[in-house]
Amino acid sequence: MDRCRRNRLMLATAESCTGGLIAGLITSVSGSSDALDCGFVTYSNAAKVRMIGVPPDLIARHGAVSEEVARAMAEGALANSAADVAVAVTGVAGPGGGTAAKPVGLVHCAAARRGLPAVHRELRLGGIGRGAVRLETVRVAIEMAYGIVGP
Repeated sequence: MDRCRRNRLMLATAESCTGGLIAGLITSVSGSSDALDCGFVTYSNAAKVRMIGVPPDLIARHGAVSEEVARAMAEGALANSAADVAVAVTGVAGPGGGTAAKPVGLVHCAAARRGLPAVHRELRLGGIGRGAVRLETVRVAIEMAYGIVGP
């Protein structure tokens, strides 16, 4: 949060598999209101479309757990907030729900900053457990936010 404050940037989150854990971690820090604009928990596909404008055809073509949808979530969080920076995550936390193409532990993370292209990171965490997948995703998302905000 200090980096956001120092750079006078506001942050937004768009979360699926983490269900608000990223925003929850940020708000556990006193003074986080100086740097967090909002958090979107878009667990369902309909919420991704309705709340942050992810194109339904993008979800139909690539699936909700995809690089394309993660990038669209980050960009949609920016478009639907007063934030300068956004992080987004979508994945299969498990223990069920995985397929051969999209196994349990697959997570797509994206971070975007106004005026810059979104960056993406794919995680393949395997069956380490639902809680562990979610916590590692939070760690990576915060790391990506730091990277896009700068020093």
